[in-house]
Amino acid sequence: MRSLANFVIRFPKWIIALWILLAGFMAFQAVKLPGVLEGDGFRMDGEHEQVMERVADEFGMPAETLFLVFDGLSDESVGQELDRVETLGITENIVSPLDDDALHSDELSYAMLQFDDEADMPAAVADIRDAVKESGTTLTGGSAITEDINKASQRDLIKAEAIGLPIALIVLLLAFGSVVAALVPFFVAIATVLTTFGILTILGGSVDLSIFIMNIVPMLGLALSIDFSLLFINRYREERRKQPVEDAVRTTILTAGRSVLFSAFCVFIGLGAMFIIRIEIFQNIGLGGMILVALAVLTSLTLLPSVLLVLGDRLNKWTVIKVKENGATGWRKFAERVIRRPVLVTIGAVLVLGIFVIPVKDMELTIPEMDSLPKTNDSRLAFEKIEDEFGLNNSNAYLIAERDGGWDGENGIREIEKIQDALLDDPRTDGVTTIFTEGDIGGADEWMLAAQSPQAAGALEPLLDAFTDGDSLLIPVSLKPDGATAEAQDWARNWAEKDTGWNLSVGGYPKFNQEIFDEIWDKIGWVLALIVVSTFIILMIAFRSVLIPLKAILMNIIGLSAAFGALVYIFQWGHFGLEAGTIALIIPVLVFSLVFGLSMDYEVFLISRIQEEYTKDFDNDRATVEGLAATSKIITSAALIMIVLTGAFAFTDVMPVKQIGVGIAIAVAIDATIIRLLLVPSLMKLFGKWNWWLPFRKGPYRGGNWH
Repeated sequence: MRSLANFVIRFPKWIIALWILLAGFMAFQAVKLPGVLEGDGFRMDGEHEQVMERVADEFGMPAETLFLVFDGLSDESVGQELDRVETLGITENIVSPLDDDALHSDELSYAMLQFDDEADMPAAVADIRDAVKESGTTLTGGSAITEDINKASQRDLIKAEAIGLPIALIVLLLAFGSVVAALVPFFVAIATVLTTFGILTILGGSVDLSIFIMNIVPMLGLALSIDFSLLFINRYREERRKQPVEDAVRTTILTAGRSVLFSAFCVFIGLGAMFIIRIEIFQNIGLGGMILVALAVLTSLTLLPSVLLVLGDRLNKWTVIKVKENGATGWRKFAERVIRRPVLVTIGAVLVLGIFVIPVKDMELTIPEMDSLPKTNDSRLAFEKIEDEFGLNNSNAYLIAERDGGWDGENGIREIEKIQDALLDDPRTDGVTTIFTEGDIGGADEWMLAAQSPQAAGALEPLLDAFTDGDSLLIPVSLKPDGATAEAQDWARNWAEKDTGWNLSVGGYPKFNQEIFDEIWDKIGWVLALIVVSTFIILMIAFRSVLIPLKAILMNIIGLSAAFGALVYIFQWGHFGLEAGTIALIIPVLVFSLVFGLSMDYEVFLISRIQEEYTKDFDNDRATVEGLAATSKIITSAALIMIVLTGAFAFTDVMPVKQIGVGIAIAVAIDATIIRLLLVPSLMKLFGKWNWWLPFRKGPYRGGNWH
């Protein structure tokens, strides 16, 4: 750190110039980011995806189907709209309601637009919508909904920043008093976020990136960069009162810079742990978050001190609020009151957190789909209409069975009947589609009898060809339970693992859900273990203590559990003007991984200062009070900015993003108040000198040694 400090002090203007050039180039790249984002990120390389690729390649089923919904249009108008779409030449096939009565009711009808796997779906969605916009016809389905979420995410980002950034600026003004000091963190944060966006745009050419990156990166980036800047500038101003600018910057890099580095390690590990889960959205956010954290550290330790060196005392220019130099007095008195009654404070804080935790037992997790969009969204409304009117459901599964020698002989036909009967014997199966059901044939015996007639055999052969391809047999299955339910997931899991001798592979929405849920539940333990163990080691090295990291981890887990309980109360039970719903499956993992590291920021900021005070006279109580007095204002300001910047997403339209923003805001609020201001000082008091105990050392901690 000393070498870094000397380098920054020597070349501040060059460092600023390089960052401006880099951020400018990356801003040019960042503009292209929305164009490289695709999908909601709920994708993994599993059996479902492999089966659906085979269904499209080997059995000629469309790779994707969109729905064109006609509400109140005459047959003539419907025909004209379909002609416009067909003229575009981008669909593989169109199933018209004019040809199929099952797609038509008195007032409502829909067409199925089928695409092959070569289609550019974002471009197709845009072209079709442009072609039918005059008639009010609505396009819906997978890619159409994804495009709407993408656009809504971009609008949400603008809306959240319009709400959060002005309030964050006010908080910075209250913390620093001057306009220049308040604007510097924004300068650093914008450089960090733009550079991250630019790098992600470049990576987007070779890596599939989820549309939720558009919201998560700036949400985290602005908050984290401003947090680091707050800590750094606060310590710099404190040191500047005692020494020249260059010396103040050097001391700040060696003290606050060290805290930033350890804090960033904790956040970095939380994000990196998400790579264990083989689901695209977690790996996307892990990738984007790790790049962001690395850049936030670089800007905080190079760009920020360089700006401070160039500004010098002009940092205090345009002072609008007089900040009291002895403003820590109130916090000192508060800390003294807390440590006078540590047992009472600890019990009270734990009871309050326990009440928050209670709703967690009722948490219901689902994979977000079109319900990510607001109920007024056209594509969501259109899909819900045809879903209600025509009974569309997501309970269809696809089985592919393998048999050496194929399925066209008598033995093969009888095996098909056995598979059909086995599936129908399952009480969760509603129906199957096979050569027998499609040919209106009673079974293998009737098939073999019909095959003896040359005329009938001619009709049976193309039917068998439609369901078989070499050694492979396709059997579409309709389930009784909804495809998103645990019962449907059990069906998919059981049939994929069942030892039938037919080498079954399962695809479809029930299998997709089962794989996503199983991947998370199977890996979540490893994710938590990596985060907890790594954080413990980092904090133990940072503070040379066993108890401090153990307490920090335990308090973080309790605080996060309380935040999850609040999410259930707000979103699942329906409070504060929201309708009752479910919690997006990604929320617990994302919020835990993000907030566990972010909360450690405040732990590191506070304990680093307590440790610094403790080394002066080894008085634990005095060190706790002084550390809390010195950092509480800045930690509270940093937490408030984090709450504002993430909580602003509560006013957005995409539900998973709304839940992530509110979840982080609540978790940070709990951490910065109940945990950081009450539990930390009271537990520091209760454990006394044992806070600084490390195995294989004797005596109290003194100046880096144990005596």
